[in-house]
Amino acid sequence: MVETVQHGGQVLAIIVRKPASAPGVQFVTPPELSQQLAFMAHPAGKRIAPHVHLPVTRALETTQEVLVLRAGRLRVDFFDDERRYLESRVVAAGDTVVLVHGGHGFQVLEAVDMIEIKQGPYAGENDKVRFEPAPFDPRIP
Repeated sequence: MVETVQHGGQVLAIIVRKPASAPGVQFVTPPELSQQLAFMAHPAGKRIAPHVHLPVTRALETTQEVLVLRAGRLRVDFFDDERRYLESRVVAAGDTVVLVHGGHGFQVLEAVDMIEIKQGPYAGENDKVRFEPAPFDPRIP
């Protein structure tokens, strides 16, 4: 299952839940995003031709991140560009999240082991602005 989180016509995130799959190569992100995510499922014996990627100049306006949860549960809080809290989603082991626009924060619900992928080089604290977290919501487990 693929879920798109939107606000005001802007994609905030794309969440790919663990059971999601498709044969061959199926992209879940639109081609204009600077992070591309695809399902890849091939049968045993399938050969993928060796290749190199050509140098292509790309202009990036924002940093997009991909989180791959290997274990645990994580609440992802979504904010608009003005840092106003919008909503939350809970993701679990096996889920993948592409963070596209707006702000985001996290609350670890069960100890997590995850991989983060984003464009580099990473500029450390010069790469982001921190702000107040989302209010606690007891309805979100």
